[in-house]
Amino acid sequence: MYVGPDKAGSSWLHEVLLTHPQVFMPVAKDLYFFDRYYDRGLDWYLSQFESAQPSEVVVGEVCQDYLFCAEAPKRIAESLGSSRFMVTLRDPADRAFSSYLYMLKQGERPGTFLEALDSRPELIDHGRYASGIKRFTDQFGQESIYIAVFDDLAADPQAFIDRLLEWLGVEPLVLGDELSATRLPAGAARSALVARLARRAADVVRERDGANLVGRVKRSPTVQRVLYRTLTDDKPVMSATERLAVHRALASEIDSLDRDFGLSLAERWGWTAAEEVTADRQET
Repeated sequence: MYVGPDKAGSSWLHEVLLTHPQVFMPVAKDLYFFDRYYDRGLDWYLSQFESAQPSEVVVGEVCQDYLFCAEAPKRIAESLGSSRFMVTLRDPADRAFSSYLYMLKQGERPGTFLEALDSRPELIDHGRYASGIKRFTDQFGQESIYIAVFDDLAADPQAFIDRLLEWLGVEPLVLGDELSATRLPAGAARSALVARLARRAADVVRERDGANLVGRVKRSPTVQRVLYRTLTDDKPVMSATERLAVHRALASEIDSLDRDFGLSLAERWGWTAAEEVTADRQET
């Protein structure tokens, strides 16, 4: 299971794994069973995988919110026993800003990014990687989780997927040009009203057990072109002050990851005193 976070390559990962002959993934990304829809029962969940073939030696799903659901690890253990998990860690400031851009894309109006950090707590909460990972390692052990870094995906998608497939124990997969590219660039709704209606319609369809239909529609390039335009010159840019606000809120989370897993993320992402000087100068 890819368990999170969002805005860290999960759609791309889902698309790649769908093409691997030894991996079975439901067409629907984000089944949300172990957080939103647990009351549907285990038979419903298992039915999402009933068409898996013997040649598909890895069966899994991509659901970006399990990392932030306190009940998910225990529910997974009780339902499935041992499992393997993956996370892709992205600088929480970049992840939060990408999520903010997605809100704008959907026609929402959360104000400036700093205002959205106050009014939309998930922007910060979905950067609490260490807390989420600890729930899984407490339940399943540290060896059960594969930790990747989004920067590696951005720099070399082929090397990124090679390492993951080796960990999964399946054959390598050569990525074509399309799979090597970013799947969904930042965009803006052509019509805020239509985008909001489309989002609400997708939620209603999910509630009526239509996750696979939602998955097919979301993967359609035609639908994306009709609903959204790619942001270019008018794309918002995160300021040093805004970046620092996220870093200050989540510094302890990154320190914990660096200490427990030896990742050196604070150094890699530039979480240093120098950025405070940059932010102070910008404010001045």
